[in-house]
Amino acid sequence: ITGSTPCVSEKGESFRTATTMLRTVVRTASRVAKRHAITGTRAMASSQLDGKGKKLVLAYSGGLDTSTQLRWLADQGYEVVAFTANLGQGGGMNDEDFSGIEEKALASGAVKAYVLDLQEDFVKNYVFPVIRSNAIYESRYLLGTSLARPCITKAQVDIAMKENCQYLAHGSTGKGNDQVRFELGTYGLANLECVVPWRIPEFYNKFQGRQDLLAYAKERGIPIAMDAGNRPPYSMDDNMFHISFESGVLEDPAATAPDSCHKYTVPLTQAKETHDDVQIFYENGDPVKVVNLGTGEEATTPASILKMLNILGGAHAIGRIDIVENRYVGIKSRGVYETPGGTILRQGHLDIEALTLDREVLRIRDGLSLKYAELCYNGYWFSPEMEFLQHSLDFTQKNVCGEVRLRLYRGNVLALGRSSPKSLYKQDLVSMDVEGGFDVALSEGFIRTNARRLQAYRHVNGSAN
Repeated sequence: ITGSTPCVSEKGESFRTATTMLRTVVRTASRVAKRHAITGTRAMASSQLDGKGKKLVLAYSGGLDTSTQLRWLADQGYEVVAFTANLGQGGGMNDEDFSGIEEKALASGAVKAYVLDLQEDFVKNYVFPVIRSNAIYESRYLLGTSLARPCITKAQVDIAMKENCQYLAHGSTGKGNDQVRFELGTYGLANLECVVPWRIPEFYNKFQGRQDLLAYAKERGIPIAMDAGNRPPYSMDDNMFHISFESGVLEDPAATAPDSCHKYTVPLTQAKETHDDVQIFYENGDPVKVVNLGTGEEATTPASILKMLNILGGAHAIGRIDIVENRYVGIKSRGVYETPGGTILRQGHLDIEALTLDREVLRIRDGLSLKYAELCYNGYWFSPEMEFLQHSLDFTQKNVCGEVRLRLYRGNVLALGRSSPKSLYKQDLVSMDVEGGFDVALSEGFIRTNARRLQAYRHVNGSAN
């Protein structure tokens, strides 16, 4: 806007004119940016259709979705290396059988297939850090699916490096959190690109539902069991730490979950009528041994500890929740989760921490734990902020050691007792029968000093008394 300085009324008119022009520019720029974003996304998706001369690693479960994706990607020209992660699916109660999955992947179009046993790695390097950090998302979710994704991604990236692949692929949908977790993990670990069939229009337009996938599998000779008509009315995802139930009939948050949504835990009405007592030993915040005090059975490796507690906790209906949570992608979702062993380990860890951790350190730790859970849930496991938090939280655990005895009974984890060589609890100090070096005469000064700000607040607000 040029010209001589306008009068007051002209200034107002000029301001309105400039504002209108600015709004028009912003709206136009927004439309252009949106069009370019859509065009760019479509161009990226279209470029992924040509897989000739490209090699990728696909996270492969052997089910209908990933088997169909494997064949479809091979049809686009990709050399597909299939990767299946054994994370202890079944939780120790009914472990998944991975025999034959390599042959199925090769028959579906893979040039090579890997099935890796990651059970100890998963529990030691992903489950235990979450337990010793006391991480819990939105006060209820123990992050069972969230922490499995970085474990899978790291192994998948390692295979990509070994096989000279340029791409990674996964079967996650475009509405969920897992796509974010897999891809942020990939970009945080290596210079690789991601191919996501469920975000490629040619794929998701072709496969509108399960029947389309089944028809394609039959047409292309994919070795997959045809639909027997008895599929559960929801989706499931499991590992040794937990099992989740989502979608289908569970999409209505008011609907009661079917009784069939019990795999790792029994319904409360079917829980054992007699209790089980366990003793858990901790070192540096990690469980190192579990003893069933009733039978004398022991577990000392990370995976065996978790499986033993899964079996015991599941029989007592421990660790089951039905929640609505906030996904990172901006929508709410409903999920039913069963985490029996993890729930017991968390309760034991909280109890031994109460004995060994300084009050102020514990309060600061609690704040860091919230951020830790958020980063884990949102897919930032391989990030600088997560590395910082892990080091900080691990420092708080240097004296978290000792043993906790717990009673498992009808959905409850009850503390029976605890002890530690690093205990900050001094019995003489708290005893009502022994002075123990605590001078009660000093309490009055402590109270009056802390009351000063309360008296000042009362005075400022004009209290009559």
